[in-house]
Amino acid sequence: MGTASPGGPATLDLEELLSTRLLVQGNSGSGKSHLLRRLLEQSAGLVQQVIIDPEGDFVSLAEHHGHVVVEADRTEADLQRIALRVRQHRISVVLNLEELDAEAQMRSAAAFLNGLFEADRSVWYPVLVVVDEAQLFAPAIAGDVSDEARKVSLGAMTNLMCRGRKRGLAGVIATQRLAKLAKNVAAEASNFLMGRTFLDIDMARAADLLGLEKRQAEKFRDLDPGQFIALGPALFRRPAPIRIGDVMTAGRSGRPTLLPLPETPSEDRRDLVFTRGENEPLIQVPPRRATPVPTADVLAQLARSLPAQPAPVAEPEPELPDSEKEAAIEEILGELLSDPEAAFAVGPALFQEFLLRCRIRRISGEPLSLNDFRRRLAVSRAGISVNPEQEAAEWERALAVSTEVPDDVQGLFLLVARAALDRAPCPSDADLAKAYGTRSPARARRLLTYLESRGFVVVQADMRNRRIVSLPHLGWETAPGDPNVGAAPSDPILAQLAL
Repeated sequence: MGTASPGGPATLDLEELLSTRLLVQGNSGSGKSHLLRRLLEQSAGLVQQVIIDPEGDFVSLAEHHGHVVVEADRTEADLQRIALRVRQHRISVVLNLEELDAEAQMRSAAAFLNGLFEADRSVWYPVLVVVDEAQLFAPAIAGDVSDEARKVSLGAMTNLMCRGRKRGLAGVIATQRLAKLAKNVAAEASNFLMGRTFLDIDMARAADLLGLEKRQAEKFRDLDPGQFIALGPALFRRPAPIRIGDVMTAGRSGRPTLLPLPETPSEDRRDLVFTRGENEPLIQVPPRRATPVPTADVLAQLARSLPAQPAPVAEPEPELPDSEKEAAIEEILGELLSDPEAAFAVGPALFQEFLLRCRIRRISGEPLSLNDFRRRLAVSRAGISVNPEQEAAEWERALAVSTEVPDDVQGLFLLVARAALDRAPCPSDADLAKAYGTRSPARARRLLTYLESRGFVVVQADMRNRRIVSLPHLGWETAPGDPNVGAAPSDPILAQLAL
């Protein structure tokens, strides 16, 4: 792979790698793609290779080493059939996902990996499956893609890393950040190559995986591009720094360098920008779809075709004073949340019910916008008064910080903040779930982990396994609390399966 410190070759046992899998981590520009290219070039003639390439960087391997480039703009069924043939004929391929959007990349990669995984036992030959930017296909939290696409992609990556060994599939995954990669995927690797990292949470996880002390995590900031800390049965039995050697091929996206700007006369610059070149391709913009005519406009056109009728003069409804209007809104919110099922209803449905009750009470205008209603709903679900009589200034700080928290988890954050301000025990999973609007304590735990990954809270446990949550932005901390208080009894076997 290169040279080890203080000297000598840094070798990788390929047969051991086929049984133990590899995780590569490093920030952008740390040399992950260079490392993968070195590994692929050195092992090209020794083992079959399958490369999941989201950026088209490894297409250049095809010409030099005889890989077949599979363009992913096909149906999922076609990709599965191609994957089966790849295993049957033992052909190295590069799955190029460059032209697809994020969700299509996840679905295509999942279909191809499932095809490799579901091949017949008679063709379970060893295959090195390299997945670059693995956090795109096994994200730790839901992003902008649909839940279905994320579930399918995460399932395929989990099969590769957890169950692929018996089928001859050796997963090699690379990611920019460990915090973005699903833990059940990262945890199955036994070999690690950790590159330059700057965020504290990623340095801590990298040090934990390598068995280093926390004070040694700072060394990841000092690594040069192309330098990694290696550990694993296929590499070194103890953490050791290595420097990756040179490669024979180059990717499409190299390391950026400074280039002087062209010396173009100022009078020609406008022509170059606004005048179409001789061989410049035409860009076809798809036509806009015809906007459907609203029903109200159709009814208005029909009304204009009828004889004009004098419109009845409606007496304007009297405006309520602001104090009475606010009191009525508070009363309506209390009525909505008094229903036990309202704690688990979605926000838009409750908002429609809220507007209906406002019209019945003759509250004119728009009482609250949808965003204001969601915020008031989050505070109410958390069981917190909007204007507490005591500690008003401190609580205003918590409300200000909560505006930076995503809307759907504001109630959960405020519930923890209220407990921290009062030095009360940390809310249980059941209380957090109710504040979020779900019946699942497991989901509440995941959301608390999400808030921790965003830096809003820090979760720890005391010696009695009671949870303590700190709020770094506010300098508050809850008292120890049992996370299982109020949890419904369940079958221990089903609970273990749910975990």
